[in-house]
Amino acid sequence: VQLQASGGGLVQAGGSLSLSCTTSGTVIRLNDMGWYRQAPGKERELVAGFNGGENTNYADSVKGRFTISRDKNTFYLQMNSLKPDDSGVYYCNAVHPITRRSFWGQGTQVTVSS
Repeated sequence: VQLQASGGGLVQAGGSLSLSCTTSGTVIRLNDMGWYRQAPGKERELVAGFNGGENTNYADSVKGRFTISRDKNTFYLQMNSLKPDDSGVYYCNAVHPITRRSFWGQGTQVTVSS
């Protein structure tokens, strides 16, 4: 399974960005997919994800501002009311439902200026 993330960039605080993650290499529906971010000097953290198909979960820091959605095996992250603390490299992740192997996209930089 290959994942390709896109859509990062530079935005002012209060602005919006949308990220996309396209997958290839499998026709099996991926039920566990998510977006993670890693800021300099910090550990990678889950921002938003799908568990078991349509159930979603969000980090407390992004609830009400970020929305994860999907169209088959392509998934998206709509980020509104962005804050400087949202800056970092955003990675998409998917877990194969049979092998449970985890796959990562290459990361896309999001920078929110104050």
